[in-house]
Amino acid sequence: QVQLVESGGGLVQAGGSLRLSCAASGSIFRINAMGWYRQSPGKQRELVATITSGGSTNYADSVKGRFTISRENAKNTVSLQMNSLKPQDTAVYYCNAERVLTTTSIFATDYWGKGTLVTVSS
Repeated sequence: QVQLVESGGGLVQAGGSLRLSCAASGSIFRINAMGWYRQSPGKQRELVATITSGGSTNYADSVKGRFTISRENAKNTVSLQMNSLKPQDTAVYYCNAERVLTTTSIFATDYWGKGTLVTVSS
C-alpha cells in the first residue's frame, strides 16, 4: 500500500508565501507523475500543478508565475512553492501520485493524500 502525507499548509496574509511538501511511502517501484490539486468549498477539485518523473511541469493558468512545483524522484517527494498568494488560493490542497507501480502489484494505481488546508487572508 502507498501513502501520501502532505505538510506545510496554514494561514498566511495575501502576498505571502507557503511551501507545501508531500512524501510518498510504501512499496513503491516507480511513480509516473506527481502533483497538487485543490478544492475550495462548493467547487470541484482542480489541478494546480503536476510534474512528471522526467521533470516536465504543467500549471493551472491561475497560478503560473506564482507557484513552482519540484520533485525528488529518489525520495518520492513533491513540493509546491507558493508565492504572491491571493485569497482565491484558499483551499484544501491535495497531493497526487499518478500511475504508481509497486513491488507487490503489476497494476498502476493513482493515490491521494488527505489534504492540507491553505488559508489566505486579505
